[in-house]
Amino acid sequence: MITAREFNFDGLVGPSHNYAGLSFGNVASFNNVNSVSNPKEAALQGLAKMRALASRGFAQALLPPQTRPNFRLLRSIGFTGTDAEVIARAYKEAPVILACAYSASPMWTANAATVSPSADTADGRTHFTVANLNNKLHRSYEHTQTARALRALFSDERHFAVHDALPSTPAFGDEGAANHTRLCAAHGAPGVEMFVYGRVEFEPDAPAPKRFPARQTLEASQAVARLHGLDSKRAVYIQQAPDTIDQGVFHNDVIAVGNGNVLFYHEQAFVNEAGTLDVLHQAMAGVRAELRPVRVDAKDVSVSDAVTSYLFNSQLLSKPNGKMALVVPQECQENQAVANYLQGLVANGGPIDELISFDLRQSMRNGGGPACLRLRVALTEVEAAAMHQGVVMTDALYHKLVAWVDKHYRDRLAPEDLADPFLALEVQTALDELTTILGLPGLYEFQN
Repeated sequence: MITAREFNFDGLVGPSHNYAGLSFGNVASFNNVNSVSNPKEAALQGLAKMRALASRGFAQALLPPQTRPNFRLLRSIGFTGTDAEVIARAYKEAPVILACAYSASPMWTANAATVSPSADTADGRTHFTVANLNNKLHRSYEHTQTARALRALFSDERHFAVHDALPSTPAFGDEGAANHTRLCAAHGAPGVEMFVYGRVEFEPDAPAPKRFPARQTLEASQAVARLHGLDSKRAVYIQQAPDTIDQGVFHNDVIAVGNGNVLFYHEQAFVNEAGTLDVLHQAMAGVRAELRPVRVDAKDVSVSDAVTSYLFNSQLLSKPNGKMALVVPQECQENQAVANYLQGLVANGGPIDELISFDLRQSMRNGGGPACLRLRVALTEVEAAAMHQGVVMTDALYHKLVAWVDKHYRDRLAPEDLADPFLALEVQTALDELTTILGLPGLYEFQN
């Protein structure tokens, strides 16, 4: 078996981090609409998490922010003139759309793409399919720059294949790795790829939520598996419980997380819990691995508590001792039911024996926890050497980025500040300098 390490690519929070409440179905995002954000604090919180995990020996890298505002969006819907004139008119006539154009949501790189490592694919390359995110206007334009960034980082086509986003129609609604879990005996071994979907486009009578949108379709998940050349025996498709989506579980990673052979999930996560476990047990047997389900009962942690604390939007990380650490947001310690549950979890002798807690309040208030902030990429030693090295987190890079954030980011951003034409210039200046720090010249269209 070839050995591999799992790299977590965290999203570097952009200078336009703001609370516009654009994501209907995401309770935290919606509840904080029009609040004042702190982009500097948000970026520093994310960087502190990256550095801490890297210092523990976990493989850590980052994905850069995207250009904001998205002038391509604004001009495509009729706002013309200079950049300053476009911003002024959009703020006057369509302030919500201007907020969409300023969204810093690419920070949540769990939605950037779905990734299949080389151990799973027919051609022995690591495959990425960029998510189209077509359920929300503010995210639907991200895929162009995401593909550009991934191709810059993973440019060696001997080892990597980066696929464009699926067709941007409701039938192929794709939210990336937030609805995808890989289960395996080891990161370098063949694994089972679990695709979780919320609805079926071509079966109108299939179960579906009534209140909030189901963002991932079965058809999109199947398309990604085909593009990646996955063995049909090792790709499984599981449906989210519609009632749970209607309680604010907009992605599967808000109610379940897996790593290695462990699936940590809430009893109300899936349409058919027993059937889901049976399918996974059988598929895992095919790769000579034994599934270890860790079930959280509703009597211990309600769906509401899971959503408000983001218990399941945590990272499960493999440690050298064979156990796993659970990276949780600080809110998990502040919710009594969740805190009590976690205390028992790490003490019971199971696969999870450590909690690592981070203050990510700026991200949490916008609806994203530790798992939202990272894209998981399992790489062999050769593949890791073939990717762009300038984004790998080190102490030296951390200090450069902290200084960069201190120089360029505002510590207060209110909704009315989006009308300030200087904000757009500040973002562009910051990103131009960032590409030099990361060694990625020409990453953004405005640089060419």
